[in-house]
Amino acid sequence: MPTFVDTPTQQYQQCIDQCSQCLQVCEECLTSCLNEPDVQARVHCINMLRDCIDICSVAIGFMSRNSEHAMHICQECAEICAACAQHCMQFQDEHCQKCATVCQQCADECKRMVA
Repeated sequence: MPTFVDTPTQQYQQCIDQCSQCLQVCEECLTSCLNEPDVQARVHCINMLRDCIDICSVAIGFMSRNSEHAMHICQECAEICAACAQHCMQFQDEHCQKCATVCQQCADECKRMVA
């Protein structure tokens, strides 16, 4: 059985995991929002979800390869995730409330990375 050695990206693992969860929950929320009867009222939120999905994916890649620019991306990820959380919080359905919580957790974790 091989022994795993700590890699330089180990320092990022908690943030990578949080970004992965955020990406997944945002995808689920986006799909659910597109099926809501008030989808027109959610257009801005849907666009924020797309931004959040994209920045989380980019952040995961930068951290996974231990990029020297990972902290810059994490800063941007924190800002976008926090904004997405605020937009999702405006809608009372369960998927949006869950998404708001997970986005805020991701924003908080990304902020810890750059502190």
